[in-house]
Amino acid sequence: MTVRTRLLLVTTLGLTLTMALWGWLHLRVLREILQHRQLETLYEVAQTAGEYFQHFPTRQGLVTLDQAMEDLIEQNPNLVRIDIFTRLPQGIQSVIGVNRVSYDWPESDLGAAFRSGVPRPLSIQTEAGPALALLYPVRSERSGPPSAVVAVAVLTRTTAEVLSHSRRLLFASSVGLLLALLAVLALSYRGIIGRPLRTIIETMDAFRSDGVLRRIPLRRRDEWGRLAWHFNQMTEELERVLASHRALQQDLERRVQVATHRVIQLQHQVSQLERLAALGQLVAVLTHDLGTPLHSIAGLTQLLLEQDVWPPETRRKLELILQQTQRLNAVLQNVRRATRLPEPRMERVDVSELLDETLLFVEPWFQQSNIRLRVDVVPGLPPLNADRYRVQTVLLNLIQNAVEAMPSGGGLTISAWSVPERHAVAIAVRDTGAGIPPEVRTRIFEPFFSTRPDEGLRGLGLAIVQDIVQGHGGSIEVESRPGEGACFVIYWPVAVSEPEAGPGAVPDGSRSKS
Repeated sequence: MTVRTRLLLVTTLGLTLTMALWGWLHLRVLREILQHRQLETLYEVAQTAGEYFQHFPTRQGLVTLDQAMEDLIEQNPNLVRIDIFTRLPQGIQSVIGVNRVSYDWPESDLGAAFRSGVPRPLSIQTEAGPALALLYPVRSERSGPPSAVVAVAVLTRTTAEVLSHSRRLLFASSVGLLLALLAVLALSYRGIIGRPLRTIIETMDAFRSDGVLRRIPLRRRDEWGRLAWHFNQMTEELERVLASHRALQQDLERRVQVATHRVIQLQHQVSQLERLAALGQLVAVLTHDLGTPLHSIAGLTQLLLEQDVWPPETRRKLELILQQTQRLNAVLQNVRRATRLPEPRMERVDVSELLDETLLFVEPWFQQSNIRLRVDVVPGLPPLNADRYRVQTVLLNLIQNAVEAMPSGGGLTISAWSVPERHAVAIAVRDTGAGIPPEVRTRIFEPFFSTRPDEGLRGLGLAIVQDIVQGHGGSIEVESRPGEGACFVIYWPVAVSEPEAGPGAVPDGSRSKS
């Protein structure tokens, strides 16, 4: 059902009820007016007849009164009866009466009029139709009882005809007025409601189709104008919000690009540092394992050269062996220096920011391994005094070991809290894997020690972790029970604030282990 139909129905119902109520009130007032005028006529006739009867109670007076009442009835066609009653010891008796129709006045009504002494209007039914009657008591003295009662009746047929005619006229005029109002309302709907509503709908449809914010082109001072003004204000506010949103989106895209580029750089540097640390560990082991026999060969060759028993050709060969041994030792030392980790670049590192950057690297590991990650960092931790990339290398190695310890999935918790007594911040990596056996726990930090020897070159991760932690002046602890997982807790030295850095303060990068 359209608004137009609803408006017409509501208007029709409202006008119908209003006109019905107005017509009912109009007819009621008209009936009361007509009845009041008839009562006034009855009062005049009854009062005149009563006064005449009171002053001229003789036979001649009654004859004259009877003639006057007959003339009055002849002149007024609606006046149908005029009777005068008196109360005698034997009962109520009619003294005189003139009538157009026959009617027997109820003795109870007459007795009540005598007793009350107050005029009583009555509605009676006569042979000629309904009539309005008045029982008017006549007193001979002011304080005495009534001496007579004048009963007067007048037909109300004229009143009924007037009311019926008024009712028909009122109904016809109300229907005509209602139809005229509905016609005017239907014709004015287009200009008052239809056209502004169509303009608003077209504006909204245009915005929905092309996505361009538009204004409602209405310049009115009614409710439609206020609606259009508020809609246009909302459109301007929406434009500002969209512009701010676009600027914010562009800024976020730029920040995401910068952060992504930074993460890639960090990941590249951490990977490069990890490979360099692993290579350094390998070269250190090779240098140790090859350097010892080379030193032995060089020493023995030197002892042989000190003897004079060798022919020149043999001495030349021994000298050549010594030179090549020294050359190999120099090559090993050069390789060791080339693969040595660079000096740490110490800075103030925020723990929460460091964990956020590191977890970006390992997020795919959790998705692929069905591992639930939980991060619990106590707010307000002091910054670390550390090399950001080396700390990330430590965390990546520990997280990777934890993920490998849970091939079927599990839970990984990374937590950080302050340890004031050690002047450090503790970072713990806890898994729910199978745990570390006691016989293996004492060897996990040895280079090239691994429980999976068939998977290539392994056993350098925890060795690198220990070297980096100790290089920062920190310490690492392991808590594990078979079947209950493992927990690696690293204690990193915190950065010394400026007020605390005095003559006896330990410089950054050289703080001893707590």
